[in-house]
Amino acid sequence: MNIETLSPFILTLVTFVPAGGALLLVFFPRRNRDVRLFVLAVSLLAFIVSLHLPAHLVRSQPGFQFEVNEQWISSPNIHYHMGVDGFSMWLVLLTTFLTPLCVLISWGIHDRVKEFFILLLVLETALIGVFTSLDLFLFYFFWEGTLIPMALLIGIFGHGRRVYAAVKFFLFTMIASVFMLVAILWLYAKVGSFDFVTVQDAIRTGQVSNFGAASLWLFLGFFVAFAVKVPLFPLHTWLPDAHVEAPTAGSVLLAGVLLKMGTYGMLRFNLGLFPEQAQRNAPWIMALALIGIIYGALVAMVQPNMKKLIAYSSISHLGFVVLGIFSFTLAGLNGAMFVMLAHGISTGALFMLAGILHERRHTYEIREFGGLATPMPIYAALFLFIVLSSVGLPLLNGFVGEFLVLSGAFRARPVYGILGATGVIWSACYLLWMYQRVFFGKVTHEVNNTLPDLNVFERAALWPTAVIALVMGVAPLLWLGTIDPAVHNELVPFAQVASKMVGR
Repeated sequence: MNIETLSPFILTLVTFVPAGGALLLVFFPRRNRDVRLFVLAVSLLAFIVSLHLPAHLVRSQPGFQFEVNEQWISSPNIHYHMGVDGFSMWLVLLTTFLTPLCVLISWGIHDRVKEFFILLLVLETALIGVFTSLDLFLFYFFWEGTLIPMALLIGIFGHGRRVYAAVKFFLFTMIASVFMLVAILWLYAKVGSFDFVTVQDAIRTGQVSNFGAASLWLFLGFFVAFAVKVPLFPLHTWLPDAHVEAPTAGSVLLAGVLLKMGTYGMLRFNLGLFPEQAQRNAPWIMALALIGIIYGALVAMVQPNMKKLIAYSSISHLGFVVLGIFSFTLAGLNGAMFVMLAHGISTGALFMLAGILHERRHTYEIREFGGLATPMPIYAALFLFIVLSSVGLPLLNGFVGEFLVLSGAFRARPVYGILGATGVIWSACYLLWMYQRVFFGKVTHEVNNTLPDLNVFERAALWPTAVIALVMGVAPLLWLGTIDPAVHNELVPFAQVASKMVGR
């Protein structure tokens, strides 16, 4: 099959290969080893197929590519409309890249293995669908579709207070999504279509009646749903509980991909549909992002639980993304997108590393460790490498995005860049201090002397993250080359908004 024949179907294949695997898995015999191998093969197939996207994306073209747009339901007017650009394509790749690693890191699961991996594959399809959907109904369908498998992964396969954490996660995100649903239905009532491009064109050409009066409420309807998912301060309280109680694979996909649904939504919908309201509301949103950066870092610093520390670090790092998005600068938006990808790799790896320790000691308490660099040298070296990438060491993935975000924030308003830069300092403090307490000093618990180093499955899950972290730091243009045209396209309306404001 040649490229021209494959391209119209590629997004459907990428999206539904995991769901197809989950369906076949229902009829699979309950032999744990065969189930694991089958799921690994399916997730690797999805990743391999998704590589078609960056390989054949026209980098100079800013609009949506690989589009498929077919009538799905005639009344109401719902289309099966999918497409990707420089923003969404890399988030699809991030999802398909992390899922096989989640399979490998979950190789030691023995209870309800089949059900666990069915949920994992269904979650992968829902996540990819969020990033590829260009019909608002389809987008909302996949958006809500992520809730059930993630809540079940936490509630069934999690730790301790897993049911509480699962219910809290479900209620927070579902209730917030209702506001977005109301905004979507209002737009459909006025435009007669759920199609994102159609709605966007109708808004920009002034064809939506009463849009001026309703635009603030529509903007907030979308924003609340996305802010809870990020999560943006002060809507973040569900996240630490969900992370601490989730199984390792659940935490990896939650931090690595699911949180990016919120920042992607802000980029695609809040900026794409409501540029004037985005500009007007940017000051208080950037203030909340700065509070999240500093608050998340300070709270992370005093956490006795390793997994909760990493969870609060996510709140801090995602604050950088929101700061970059609402700076409305080329550097800020490029940096925000790069931070999303870098955070997915680094924090996903940190949760895998924390999960490995939990499997050996059944605790995340930092005081239970110390001196692990001696019995687990390979593990300690990889942990340090990922910590340095998350801190933002030059030549690793965390540096480029944060530098661009702070540059953009400084151009928007110098105080934003100055305050945001303190988050970089705090992240070095809490991550390096955690590393010191876990890996150096005397071994305070004799059992730590006998802890085994990484096994083959753990190494196979972790080494790809370390390699990608290095490549992203050394050759960021491999990513920024396709992100930049999408950023330019996204910022076109803001030049018009700025000229209107100057005219007034």
